[in-house]
Amino acid sequence: MNRIAIAAVALVTAVCAQARPYNPLRETDSTFFATAEAARIGRQVLAYQRHTGGWPKNIDMARELTPAELAAVRADYMRSDDSTTDNDATTMQMAYLARLYKATGDTLWSNAVVRGAEYLLSGQYPNGGWPQFWPEMPGYRRHITYNDNAMANTMTLIRDMRDGVAPYDAPGLIGDSLRSRLGESFDRGIECILATQIIYNGEPTVWCQQHDRETLEPVGARAFELPAFCSTESMTLVWLLMDIPQPDARVCRAIEGAMCWFDRYKIEGLRVERTGSKADGTLDTRLVPDSTSVIWARYYDLVDCRPFVCDRDGVPRERLEDIGSERRSGYSWYSPWPAALFDRYAEWKQKHACNE
Repeated sequence: MNRIAIAAVALVTAVCAQARPYNPLRETDSTFFATAEAARIGRQVLAYQRHTGGWPKNIDMARELTPAELAAVRADYMRSDDSTTDNDATTMQMAYLARLYKATGDTLWSNAVVRGAEYLLSGQYPNGGWPQFWPEMPGYRRHITYNDNAMANTMTLIRDMRDGVAPYDAPGLIGDSLRSRLGESFDRGIECILATQIIYNGEPTVWCQQHDRETLEPVGARAFELPAFCSTESMTLVWLLMDIPQPDARVCRAIEGAMCWFDRYKIEGLRVERTGSKADGTLDTRLVPDSTSVIWARYYDLVDCRPFVCDRDGVPRERLEDIGSERRSGYSWYSPWPAALFDRYAEWKQKHACNE
C-alpha cells in the first residue's frame, strides 16, 4: 500500500475501535462459542428475533436480562416494524448464531440462522435492491438503501452463505435449495448496483445513499441526507464489485468509472480534526490544513459535483462552520477512507483481462 492508503486503513481501524466497544455478538474466537456464556447470549439473541426472521437494531442483546425484561422482549415477537439490516442488525446476529451452531451442532441455532436468511431473501425487490426496514417500511425506509452499508452487508452475508465461507461452513447449515436461492439473490443485487450507478456527463460515477425503489433515481432520507453523489457508501459498493471473481464488461466499466470519480473529486491538503468532548458539550469538528492528507466529502451535489454539508433544516451549505454544532460533529461529513481503494484497484486491474 502507498502511504495515503496505509494511513486511511489505520484511521478506519482506529475509528472503528473507538466507536465500537467490545460486543460479544462480534466475537470470533471459536473457544468462546463452546461456553455457557455464549449459549446464554445466544438464547437472548433468539428472544429478540421477530416473527419476520429479522432483528431490531441498536440493542445490547448480550446484557443479561431480568425475567421481566425477557418477558417484555418476547412480547414484541410479532412486531413487523423494527426488523432491519441497518447498523449491522440481523447480519450480526446471524453470524453469531452461525458460530454457535458450528461450535455445538445444536439445531436451535441453525434454525434461527435459516430464518434470518429467509428474512433477507423476503425483503429483496424484483430489481435486486433492499430497503432499510421491512416488512413495514414507512417513509424513506422503503428506498433501496446503501446508507451505512446496509445493502452491502446483506449481500456480503448472502455471498458468504452461498459460498460456505466461515462461519457459514458448518455441515448441514445451508441446504442446496437455499444455497441456490442465495446465489440468485446475490446476482440480482449486483444487477441493482449496476442499474443504480449514477451516470454523469455520460460516464458511470458513484451512488447515492438511497435510490427510489421504482425509478432507481437518487433520493433523500433524513432532512440532512439529500440526494447526492455519496463517497462513503460508494467505496463499499466498489469493494464488493471488485470481489467478483470473473467480472463482465459492465462490472469492469462500473468499477473503472467509480475509481475515476474518486480520483477526480478527492480533496487534497485538508484533514478532519475533532476537538473537545461530547460528555461536556464541547465536541467540535473542523477541517484544518494538512499537506499530507487526502479526504473526500460524504456528499457532492448532483448538478456540479460540489461538496456540501447539511443541517436538519435540509439546506445544503458549503462549509462545516455554516451548520450547527450538533450536526457538524454528529455526522461523518468528510473521510479519508476511499484512499484504501486505490491499491486494491491497482491489483484488480492487473488480475482481470477486461481492463486491458
